Amino acid sequence: MKKYVIACLLLLMLFSNESCRKQLDRVPPDSFSSENFWSSPDNVFQALTGVYRGNIQMLTPPDADAEYNPTDWWSYHGLLLIEFASDNAYDRRGDNSAWNTLTNGALTNNNANIAACWKFSYAKIARCNYFLENIGKASLDAALAARYIAEVRFIRACQYFYLSQYFGSVPLVTKTLNTQEANTVTKASHADIINFLIQEYTEAAAALPRYGALTAGERGRASAQVALAFLGRTYLAEQKWADAAAAYKQIIDWNENSIDPNYTSLFDGSNETSKEIIFATQYQQDLAPNSMLLHCYPRGLGGYHLYNPLGSLVESYEFNDGTPFSYSDSRYNPSDLGQNRDPRLKYSIVYTNQVFKNYLYDSNPDHLTSLDRVSTTLQATRTGFCPRKFNSETFNGALANSGIDLPIIRYAEVLLSYLEAKLENGDAMDQALLDATINLVRGRTSVNMPKVTETDPAKLRVILRRERRVELAMEGIRLWDLLRWKIAGDVLQGNFYGHPYPGAANLNTPSGMAADPYSRWYVTKKAFRKGQDELWPVPLSEVNINPNLK
Repeated sequence: MKKYVIACLLLLMLFSNESCRKQLDRVPPDSFSSENFWSSPDNVFQALTGVYRGNIQMLTPPDADAEYNPTDWWSYHGLLLIEFASDNAYDRRGDNSAWNTLTNGALTNNNANIAACWKFSYAKIARCNYFLENIGKASLDAALAARYIAEVRFIRACQYFYLSQYFGSVPLVTKTLNTQEANTVTKASHADIINFLIQEYTEAAAALPRYGALTAGERGRASAQVALAFLGRTYLAEQKWADAAAAYKQIIDWNENSIDPNYTSLFDGSNETSKEIIFATQYQQDLAPNSMLLHCYPRGLGGYHLYNPLGSLVESYEFNDGTPFSYSDSRYNPSDLGQNRDPRLKYSIVYTNQVFKNYLYDSNPDHLTSLDRVSTTLQATRTGFCPRKFNSETFNGALANSGIDLPIIRYAEVLLSYLEAKLENGDAMDQALLDATINLVRGRTSVNMPKVTETDPAKLRVILRRERRVELAMEGIRLWDLLRWKIAGDVLQGNFYGHPYPGAANLNTPSGMAADPYSRWYVTKKAFRKGQDELWPVPLSEVNINPNLK
């Protein structure tokens, strides 16, 4: 689909709203001739491409710039930077940034990012509804029309999936609304939304081609596997474990996806056709790029260094014999944090004195000449760490002109989720099941971590959740995991630290407290409010228009 992505620019005009403040009322301008447009099969495909894109920012050079707010759940800002609200990463813009305030006790209904998420979700839903209402005007082969409809129903369902997970009860709109309807719409129950998702994903999976049938030119389009993967996610969130296991088992039994031996290649743009990547946001350098590298690169290489992995993520990577990390263990080397550790630590995170793109990354706060020294003021790291994952070291060109795709569903998630569903359903845990799931993920050639042999459910749960965290680190799934596991209120509490710097004179410490015993850089404090912050409030701007949403 990448070669068609530029065609979606036409759809920005087709589906844009002129001035209506209410996002649920997103109808095309009256001057557009709908009848003429839908008479052309090529136009219908362009409309489909525009539905996929939604509002995802893709500015072509020389106008390329950073995405400063999320423009879609699947844009790099929406997919990756939501990790700032978790215990995995920190937003360099500070404690008052819209991502950080989601979980540090300062969430309000005027948060800019929840407003953006609401806005782009319903804008995309409106595009989907309009497409579904008009495709019948086109003279298309019945099978092709059925596929297009299934793709759009899948995309619409995904908007409601994210809305249901983060906002809870929201309006369930399946038709184009006029202004009056949009401004008086009421919320559907959470149960009604979940039932809608189950039906939409199930029927989409039945109508969509399987992953293995997609041609090279169709890469990036929905398959039956991705519909089943989101169905599985829905069941996991609802703790319908047997149903989740069945959805994931179907993907596994089709045997069209596999674990790639090369972990890093899945994220640096060099292996975007891997059978492990079931579904990804498509970008193309010079035509439809993203600015991810500009936001994530080190300061010394011209990046904004917005993305800052937290120490708690680094500490979650095991020693390379499969035992949990500990600062008191003799294998811990403060001069090389990745030594004796799960290889995915070095593949995912740059720490001080490591080379990135032939550049020595030095975040030590005492090294005052280093552009990348950790501080509380510089446009540089706030934790002492930098992401390596998604940061291509072979990229050449403007950092706002990256063509690296963003994986949304990987086969690794499918395997880990299947094991979780079986575990939580009370099914028997045996070595064969572990070897067919978690050990396939850990055993990829470039990782080669020891096999998990634990079958006690309570102990295995701890191992599985840690594995899920490190394998899917910085891919935008951690906050959702914490929320559905109902542990966000416990995990997102207290002080959070970054890189350890034994002997550093300029170490940041919490106000009124002694330095950390491991000489870690103090980053921030979280104060997730149990019973309140599990769901985001409807944006104030929407409630002001429609009090039914309060």
